[in-house]
Amino acid sequence: MPANKLPLSKQLAYACGMIGWSIMTNIIIVMLPYFYLPPNNAGLTTLVPQLLLFGLFNIMSVITASGRLVDAFFDPFIASLSDKSENRRGRRIPFMQWAVLPAALFCGLTFYPMVKGESIHNAYWLTFTLICFFMGATAYIIPYNALLPELTRTGSERVKLSSLQQVGFVIGIILSAMVNNFADWVQRFAGTLNRDTSVQYTIWGLAIFAGLVMLVPVFTIDEKRYSNGHPSHLPLLPAIQKTFENRNFKYYLISDFSYYMALSIISSGLLFFLKSLLNLPESMGGELMATMVLVSLLFYPLVNYLSQKIGKKPIVLFSFGLLSLIFVAIFFLGKLPFTPQVQIYTLVISASFPLASLGILPNAILAEIAQNEAKRTGENREGMFFAVKYLFVKLGQTLGIALFAFLTIYGKDPGNDYGLRLNGICGCVLCLLAFVFFNRFRERRNRGKKRTSHH
Repeated sequence: MPANKLPLSKQLAYACGMIGWSIMTNIIIVMLPYFYLPPNNAGLTTLVPQLLLFGLFNIMSVITASGRLVDAFFDPFIASLSDKSENRRGRRIPFMQWAVLPAALFCGLTFYPMVKGESIHNAYWLTFTLICFFMGATAYIIPYNALLPELTRTGSERVKLSSLQQVGFVIGIILSAMVNNFADWVQRFAGTLNRDTSVQYTIWGLAIFAGLVMLVPVFTIDEKRYSNGHPSHLPLLPAIQKTFENRNFKYYLISDFSYYMALSIISSGLLFFLKSLLNLPESMGGELMATMVLVSLLFYPLVNYLSQKIGKKPIVLFSFGLLSLIFVAIFFLGKLPFTPQVQIYTLVISASFPLASLGILPNAILAEIAQNEAKRTGENREGMFFAVKYLFVKLGQTLGIALFAFLTIYGKDPGNDYGLRLNGICGCVLCLLAFVFFNRFRERRNRGKKRTSHH
């Protein structure tokens, strides 16, 4: 029996899941270095020592890396369980339901250090809470993304649902970037609270809201009615191996990895770039993210239109090229002959087209890779494709945060900022790598001459 077509109301409900997940993961990316190792003009207490391990990695980068790496190896395990599930409610929704509570709980607890000052005990606590948070978030996002190819029938349906999903993701980015703005309101309202506590209350409020929004698709989408997925019978290791045999998927993965590594340098660095390079208030972070995201939303119809006209590959390549130039500009922030506001707003608005296209198209491309593979082999392994993707996304984000934290050794404060500027050069190199590898991806076009994809 073919599954029913997903109505718009259910597509919007599906996108809500991404809003919640994006709020939580972006709070971790944006606020973690800033909360635990703040610049000296932020009004926050330093909570972990600036120790160097092996004379190279500061403790913050080791903690975030360890949390992410444990989680990264949990991804394929969850994907395999979900792909093989024969639950009567479906393969995906039951996993999503049980993942929400641990994700929300540990998102909040991550910002409750054991000691209210600089201490190695805070480092241990942070490692524990991050591992638990990432495992909860993974148990939600892998089945959630595997639903995308199962709820859609055609390439244009996939791009549309992926666009709505991306709108959800960027709403989450805006809300997570406004932690400092919300904390200002909490301080004004409560009066007696110090900065650390008002940030903690804000994060708890956002984590609870995110958890509730993540439950929307769980309770509104009947997976059995709208999904055409069937349980896979491949064991875990052969499933991973078969996924890696897909030639197109390899090029997709490497470029995605480089892009997310570059992106997390920007996310981790935004508040530092504002405070240290441009001497602007960190509460501008929320405004900037909102501007970038709202301008990027204007490009969504254009990206949808162009992807059908000229294909997805040329748009993705153009976006990587533009981003590499934007990263070079970070190196010169505060030294250009314009006001600090003009410098940062020019950068942010320039980044909005790549943010739009690289938000929408990669998930739609991956859904097509998974669907083509299912047709070729008769095995529905969508979960595994998305698990391997997120394994590499997380490795990229981890290394991005670690690289950012490592480079702060070379200066992160006003007047001593060389480490922050070096991040711009690293981001440029990563975007060029993404361009080179994605250029080898072979796109199947529906119009004109069809190109075959070799495995």
